[in-house]
Amino acid sequence: MGEPLIRPLDRPGDLGWVVMAHGETYAAEFGWDTSFEALVARIVADYAAGHDPDREAAWIAELDGRRVGCVFCVAADEQTAQLRILLVDPAARGRHLGGRLVDECLTFARRAGYARMRLWTNHPLVAARRIYLSRGFRLVAEEPHRSFGADLTGQVYERDLAPVGTGPGHEDPDAGQRDLVA
Repeated sequence: MGEPLIRPLDRPGDLGWVVMAHGETYAAEFGWDTSFEALVARIVADYAAGHDPDREAAWIAELDGRRVGCVFCVAADEQTAQLRILLVDPAARGRHLGGRLVDECLTFARRAGYARMRLWTNHPLVAARRIYLSRGFRLVAEEPHRSFGADLTGQVYERDLAPVGTGPGHEDPDAGQRDLVA
């Protein structure tokens, strides 16, 4: 296998792949039903219908020319970016792609001028949670719910996005964290 590549989501087939990959992967790994795929389809459709490229972006991870991952960064409000639909194909895991995709979101959100980033996930997504925690996200809310044909605990994570070079000592707040997991 070659070196993984992360590129902007901008090619024909990217949007459809995101929906299909989420539907197939979450059904196989967690038994989630098509209502999850429908949620992903709405997120993707909203993005495709008119995102502001200065404030919102999405990326595809590729390995040997094949799509193997994705992540979206969208506006939750004027000050808050939202990380959405992070996925790494099971065959491409262990190559730090999840962390690299999250890092793309954090870098973009910082450059776009957001003050913080938020994400919503569910308790079975242990590997994703490790990535989020290693990048400075903190759990701010939890709530049990029944969705996607399963009993789940929804979790909201947030982190501040101090611009690089403005914090105490002017260090990068993510330095040393990028290679811990993924």
